[in-house]
Amino acid sequence: MKYVVLIYQGTAQERQAALSEEEQKQVYADYNGINQTPGVTPGPPLGRPENATTVRVEGGKTLTTDGPFVGMKESLGGIFVLEADDLDAAIELAARVPAARYGGAVEIRPSEVSW
Repeated sequence: MKYVVLIYQGTAQERQAALSEEEQKQVYADYNGINQTPGVTPGPPLGRPENATTVRVEGGKTLTTDGPFVGMKESLGGIFVLEADDLDAAIELAARVPAARYGGAVEIRPSEVSW
């Protein structure tokens, strides 16, 4: 089964910035370890939501708005696709995401299409 895993930063970025250099290196190593896990297809890290541009089409006219589609406290910081046997395996991997330990959250969605 394929799952799309969404990493929401919450307060993780601020909390990680306050870590010692050694602890920050461990956070990067943890992310790298997840990216190297069999079945994981890493996505690129996403830019900050305040730098986003949202596009809509209304009546055939393209409209753009600065910023994310939805104002929310927790910005989407990254995504990856995971091939796992079941949801329990996906949860086990998601629990390794550093953002989940430092005030963020990880959302797992089953993919409804296969690539």
